[in-house]
Amino acid sequence: MYINITDSEMGNNRGSSGTLVHYLDKENRLFKSEEPTLWFNGESKTVQSYEVKNRIDHNIAKLCRYDAKFFLVNISPSQKEIAHLKELYGEDGAREKLREYAIKIMDEYARNFKKENIQSNADLLWFGKLENHRYYSFKDKEVKSGQVKRGTVKPGEQMHVQVIVSRKDITNKIRLSPMNKSRGKNAEHSKKLGQFDRVAFKNSGERVFDHQFDFQRPISETFNYANANAKGLRERLEMQASASRSTPKEKLEEPKQESQHIYLPQPEPTNYLGLLLEKQHAEPLGTGLKKRKKRRKNRENEQGLSL
Repeated sequence: MYINITDSEMGNNRGSSGTLVHYLDKENRLFKSEEPTLWFNGESKTVQSYEVKNRIDHNIAKLCRYDAKFFLVNISPSQKEIAHLKELYGEDGAREKLREYAIKIMDEYARNFKKENIQSNADLLWFGKLENHRYYSFKDKEVKSGQVKRGTVKPGEQMHVQVIVSRKDITNKIRLSPMNKSRGKNAEHSKKLGQFDRVAFKNSGERVFDHQFDFQRPISETFNYANANAKGLRERLEMQASASRSTPKEKLEEPKQESQHIYLPQPEPTNYLGLLLEKQHAEPLGTGLKKRKKRRKNRENEQGLSL
């Protein structure tokens, strides 16, 4: 079971809901030979499109120009779940049961705000539309690869429900935003803010379906299982990213370049013994001593003459 809440699938949810209402009427235009499908809620199954637009657009008391005026809730059972409904109730019966299921989901939507005056779908202003088909968009890989054209009907079981729900409650006094995840300062403050737990809401979709239709869901196909796996993968990726940021990047080894400096060759060690021997071979032994005596005698003679 896939349940998702968005600002809007088509058009801006800060203005009129007319664009979205017109878009969700597309099957009545595309399949004119079939009986037209009307809007429904907890009170009626035959709500006209103009009534949906008028009531949503006039339920905006004290909302500012740029505030969201409505939200879109997508309720999409899996092909196994649709097959289970058709096996139990037949083609037409499955459609009726999916409408009943959508009403229960809007009960869960209301209770998720945890407000005393918002306890069931009757406290909300909302309208649902059952659709039998889905269509390829420009985001699908089949369209990108050129296998199919944009707008082509997708194969398989595609029955689902789209719900437009007003930002304000049925009394047009209380603001309700499923986009508000603030937990507030404490439990009382959270109630005042109208915190909406989207994980709990999505999980309730499976719980209600399984209980209402006695559907035996494998653990591997539950929202909690998928959410736990996704969370674990996300944590592992965050840990890897954190580790890569904390570890200094290794410097790339640059190839060693030969030095541009010119060095003189290292001098050979002096062989003082060899020098002494060479000098001895050049002069007879005692020659140096005779020369020193002769220079000293000459100096003495010079001093005597000066006296």
